Amino acid sequence: MTADQLTTTQPPSAIPPATSDLLSDVIAGLSSDPRTLPCKYFYDEQGAALFQKICELPEYYITRTEIDILSRYHAEIASQIGPNVELIGLGTGAGTKTRILIEALDKPAVYIPVDISEKQLRKSTAVFQKIFPNLEILPVCADYLQPVVLPSPRREAARNVVYFPGSTIGNFEPNEALEFLRRIANVSGRGGGLLIGADLQKDQNVIEAAYNDSAGVTAEFNLNLLAHINRKTGANFDLNQWQHRAIYNSEAGRIEMYLISQADQTVRIQDREFHFRAGERILTEHSYKHTPEGFISLAGKAGFDFVKLWTDDARLFGVFYFVTAM
Repeated sequence: MTADQLTTTQPPSAIPPATSDLLSDVIAGLSSDPRTLPCKYFYDEQGAALFQKICELPEYYITRTEIDILSRYHAEIASQIGPNVELIGLGTGAGTKTRILIEALDKPAVYIPVDISEKQLRKSTAVFQKIFPNLEILPVCADYLQPVVLPSPRREAARNVVYFPGSTIGNFEPNEALEFLRRIANVSGRGGGLLIGADLQKDQNVIEAAYNDSAGVTAEFNLNLLAHINRKTGANFDLNQWQHRAIYNSEAGRIEMYLISQADQTVRIQDREFHFRAGERILTEHSYKHTPEGFISLAGKAGFDFVKLWTDDARLFGVFYFVTAM
């Protein structure tokens, strides 16, 4: 999203990303070295439902900790954001955290959720329209990693505030995170803000347990990526021949999630064949864990001034508020 793409259009229809985009992304990722698959395709209908289950697992501290922070400090956060804002939510999913935020805000002008999952977006929008009948809600089904044209609200807002929860920023390589934050700064504009969640660095065992839960839900979530690709492209991944594993890379400061081939095998995707050796890995996601100082510095390079950090007592997770540098 760039400033020149924020045109005064009517809300676009909720159309999911084209299958051709998925196909080209998958082929490019499997042709690379090391092999990868884009984590944005986790969130089909089944993937979104599985992620909701992950958020409720005892090992997965991220979601409940972020919700606790928002619940404890919602009044302070709303005071910093101010009244009459255009709230732009990126990948807000079911909207549990966004609801806490909106309930605390002073007369928000409009809420624009942007999400890749059409069903999730429709469901959460319907719920929010019932809870906040006087709030204009303009959902946009799109991949926010790509240029997005935002709709024009009826009411003029005092400022734009982008809300990016869930520590999704950790999925970006550092240089990609910097570029993405720069684009957010363009969207928020002069006097605008960014409220963003970031997972903080902590004991390796705590991190690895969160991504290798004992119930195996994260493994099912990871394998569902292959099932999604099969359904959309006609690929023939055999899910029984792949195993989930997440490893913390302490040197890079990130968790890495893999699918590991359990045998020598060949996978066909339309007219392409990909050969895998037993033990060969596909990287499906990584998530950087930040220090507060490092993340504030990163946002500063992107054009943001740091305002406030809210965190839990154990400093597992941080909710940061920045304003665009004047």
